[in-house]
Amino acid sequence: MADSLLILAHTPSPNTAEMAAAMADACRNSLETLTCRMLPPLSAGPEDLLAAKGVLLFTPENFGSLCGALKDFFERVYYPCLEQTQGMPYCLCVRAGQDNGSGAAASVGRIVTGLRWREAQSPLLCTGPYQSSFCTAAAEFAATFATGLEMGIF
Repeated sequence: MADSLLILAHTPSPNTAEMAAAMADACRNSLETLTCRMLPPLSAGPEDLLAAKGVLLFTPENFGSLCGALKDFFERVYYPCLEQTQGMPYCLCVRAGQDNGSGAAASVGRIVTGLRWREAQSPLLCTGPYQSSFCTAAAEFAATFATGLEMGIF
């Protein structure tokens, strides 16, 4: 039985780590019956995905695409989880310093279409030079997903 919200967060910089922490805190403060687990994509595997009721993906945009760590996660779980995770609600947050985030969002979109996951809310794209307001936006985004997931809306 899926009993957690899984946050897959690649955080190679202090700014992305701060954003991920804000999302995890917001989820934990919003949930009553589900647990929140945050893992780096390179540490997560099929068993983590299969234990999740929903997934919040967080990636920096690197070279106009999703980070390699998240792509590696998808490559390792794609076939082992394909049949069991159809309809999985997910949402995506992208931190894009130089680009506009659309490349990462499109890359993730192609992968989750193949997995037949269900987008719970439009991607949050935090673009341009880092601003502390990104943490607030990411926390609100995550709390909305957590609350909707727990209530069965997503």
